[in-house]
Amino acid sequence: MSLIDQKIKDKLYKIIFGTDTPAGKAFDVMLIITILSNSMIIIAESVEVIRNTYGMWLVVLGWFFVIIFTIEYILRLFVVKRKGAYLLSFFGIIDLLAILPAFLGFFMPQIRFLVIVRSLRLLRLFSILKMGRYMEESSHLLRALKASRPKITVFLFTILFIIVVVGSMMYVIEGPQNGFDSIPISMYWAIVTISTVGYGDISPQTPIGKLISSLLMIIGYGILAVPTGIISHELAHTSKNQGKKKNCPNCYSKFYTKEERFCSKCGTLLDS
Repeated sequence: MSLIDQKIKDKLYKIIFGTDTPAGKAFDVMLIITILSNSMIIIAESVEVIRNTYGMWLVVLGWFFVIIFTIEYILRLFVVKRKGAYLLSFFGIIDLLAILPAFLGFFMPQIRFLVIVRSLRLLRLFSILKMGRYMEESSHLLRALKASRPKITVFLFTILFIIVVVGSMMYVIEGPQNGFDSIPISMYWAIVTISTVGYGDISPQTPIGKLISSLLMIIGYGILAVPTGIISHELAHTSKNQGKKKNCPNCYSKFYTKEERFCSKCGTLLDS
């Protein structure tokens, strides 16, 4: 490769993958507009009235975006040094899936429904808008959910027990004549009732059934607050510990002073 070709390749790399230059920022803005516009076209095409009225325009615009994404994918593949790493990376796979169904549709028309995969390109907004800086904050929530797992598990088994018992009772009390044809259907009614959704497709008709239904609804209001309280407590506890993080004196990686005695990176003894 000549020196001129390498300079062009490096310049394209800075534009496509960089955001520090005006050209790179302009490329990111155009990419955001293209991704959002393409997603709006996909959503609009699912509406029968719009599809019947502007079907041809939607097809033309759809292929217009496919061509743009294809050119972008080829350029990304051209400028990256480790092409295999990009092809197997998360965004590399998403970029490929954004254009592949359109071309496979020529040979397998039934694969057309996979066009919705193109909407996954919205995930690139996380990279473009530098939302990765919020990953540390989201890790607090993940740690809180992990810490809440035993309590949430007990909570879910308790709810399952209530649903089975109440569903069985309603099957005996109400019976098929009132829509409770089986225990699974009665359990479905119990889930809808305890979650306070209340579709109304099945409802008790007997006085005892209505009494049980009322009690279950009251229990449901209390149950909704339980997982929220558990996760909120663990999240507050995690955030509190996060504020007590210090750096390892050897490798400067962060650690929890109350939970760790040795650095997980280099093994240095930590001050308590």
